[in-house]
Amino acid sequence: MKPVFQIKYYCLVAFALLLGACGTKTPKTIDPNTVNFEASYDADFDNVLYPSMMLALANYQGNDIPELFTVSLTSPKNNSVVRIVVDSTMLNYVSIMQESLPKKGQRYTFTPVIKWKFDNLYRLRSPGFLDLTFTCFVNDEEVDVKTIRLNYRSINECLLSLIGKNGRYRDYRWLFTAFVNEDHPKIDNILSEILEQGIVSVFDGDRTEKKVETQMRAIWYYALHRGITYSTISCTSNKASRANSQYIRFFDDVYNNRQANCIDACVFFSSIMRRVGLQPIIFVEPCHAFLGYYTDKSRKKIATLETTITGWVNLPELDKYYDAEKGLLEESAYKKIERYMSDKDKERYKTGKMSLEDIKKAVSNTLFDRATEYKQESYTKNKSLFSDSTQTSYQMLVVEELRKQISPIQAVEN
Repeated sequence: MKPVFQIKYYCLVAFALLLGACGTKTPKTIDPNTVNFEASYDADFDNVLYPSMMLALANYQGNDIPELFTVSLTSPKNNSVVRIVVDSTMLNYVSIMQESLPKKGQRYTFTPVIKWKFDNLYRLRSPGFLDLTFTCFVNDEEVDVKTIRLNYRSINECLLSLIGKNGRYRDYRWLFTAFVNEDHPKIDNILSEILEQGIVSVFDGDRTEKKVETQMRAIWYYALHRGITYSTISCTSNKASRANSQYIRFFDDVYNNRQANCIDACVFFSSIMRRVGLQPIIFVEPCHAFLGYYTDKSRKKIATLETTITGWVNLPELDKYYDAEKGLLEESAYKKIERYMSDKDKERYKTGKMSLEDIKKAVSNTLFDRATEYKQESYTKNKSLFSDSTQTSYQMLVVEELRKQISPIQAVEN
């Protein structure tokens, strides 16, 4: 029988050998220099990631989707198998791509699909930085690792255009339609409020010209009665030298803060219109956007609406200046709205025969007429440009048509 200490000695030696065997690294058989693995982000985007674009294109089925990420490598052997693993971050899940490399020495390029965490993208209300790590395996052997640092933008930031390194202009203003959200849960309550106003009794999808105009007057009055005023914010901290982008308020932002610029208001109106079966159009011209809509089922007639005119009068302010017994406003308040009342309405007003609601509706109707006429000349003058698909300065964005490819962004509050 062997002494106990000798048995213990043999056990320690065996354990040490086992540890040594476990710690031995498998020798590398593939030279990283031969593979020359590279991972890149579209240079035209200046390493800027636009979450609004990722969400808008989540269900896109076309062949012209921007290929933002690319990986390339040289096959070290015939019939090699490459596996690219993109590590998980706060904005994406682990994403894996596997492809065959048939010919030794041949250079191959692929576009890996990143599995985004859409719920987290929705919540991005301020910019930040993100490191995406790409690990390359060839025939199950880890060959190389590359990291791309991206500057991600707020979900409110919409990419408008890019000037590529080759000088080619790339237009993205169709992304405006992603901010139109006909599925917003607040719209049902808004429609109830609109019906209570008494301008329309039902939204039944009737698209005869007169019915469409009446429904639009009702939505217009709601916006004025809500007190939505013009307020421009469009600049961002985006330092991308090739890109032109703009901050856009979501439906919630306009509803809660009661402020909107030209495109914000177009988005707000279009969301409600889409919900009741109307067909909005966003007309884009240099440095401005205005609303349009089809007035008939055949889509041959188009009316326009300059939404910024909602800011000409603040209807909720009239409440504190109205004397219900006299049926009159304080003189200073009346002077602000007098120009927006017809002669007939002025006569009724002076005799105290108009309620505060009557006054507001009279003003709203006049402003609606002016908003309709305001851009009609511009639309008529530039009609050929708006319908020219090669034009970049003038665009006609029919929301219904673009919705087939562009998803609405369901932004959520933090």
